[in-house]
Amino acid sequence: MLDATQILQSLVNGMGVGLIYGLVGIGFCVIYNASGIVNFAQGVFVMLGGMFTHTLLTRLGIPIILAAAIAIPLVAAAGVVVEFLIVRPMWNRGATLFAIILATLATQIMIERITILTLGDQPRTLNEFTAGGPLRIGGLAISYQIFWILGCGALLVGLLWLFFGRTRTGRALRACSQNREAAALLGVPVGRMLMIAFALSAALGAVAGILVTPTQYTAFNVGTPFGVYGFIAAIIGGFGSAGGALAGGILLGIFQALAIVTLGAGFKNVAALSMLLVVLLVFPNGLFAGLKGLLAGRSRSADAR
Repeated sequence: MLDATQILQSLVNGMGVGLIYGLVGIGFCVIYNASGIVNFAQGVFVMLGGMFTHTLLTRLGIPIILAAAIAIPLVAAAGVVVEFLIVRPMWNRGATLFAIILATLATQIMIERITILTLGDQPRTLNEFTAGGPLRIGGLAISYQIFWILGCGALLVGLLWLFFGRTRTGRALRACSQNREAAALLGVPVGRMLMIAFALSAALGAVAGILVTPTQYTAFNVGTPFGVYGFIAAIIGGFGSAGGALAGGILLGIFQALAIVTLGAGFKNVAALSMLLVVLLVFPNGLFAGLKGLLAGRSRSADAR
């Protein structure tokens, strides 16, 4: 029989992991908005963020914060390489979006194999950024890393809001998301925007990987589950909406945590796919867009009366 403390503990843990899913989901949205491409290599950027940070920390003795600060632009550069070598040639030759999406999936597998050859196949982990935890509140045990995830997640969402709303590059990316052809006619360099979108998406994935590695572990194959859950979070929130992806990730993380504590760890994937199926059946355009439309419809009905 579950008690209130167990449920609250699972909610806290689920929220922390859900924020990571949300950050990965935002990475999907950034590239999709700029190009219409679903980048299934997004998960490997999460893996590379943790792996690069661990490598810099252990082999070069760099402090963890500095190692993370170096790893993020390195992963962003890897995103640019993927765009330049894989996506752009296919884009320029007029390949279908479906073919480009499959190419990103193949790219993920290739990067995983390169990681095995260069960094090994053993799982790695990082120490929590703040030592001395967990914080105990009654029967709850809250890892200090959760606060890092919450704080960095909120900071990134705020910075993204400023970037897309207040900078020329951000507004150009938004223009590409609305109509790429019209943006090109107005002088927006669509190809450059695609490169920036991949770099930004990869950097978001790296941050997510760095934040989550102290609470779990990283290895060459962790990118696949994080990519899948981030993709589900983006769909739940309404694909293309950064805020929706973050909220969708939190909901997904909480739902998974409750499923694990009530039904067992074997139901983690079942819970995620069940939530995705229900949302797609009831709200094909995403949970929040569907709820917004539902509330708007009720408001119009009330006004008509």
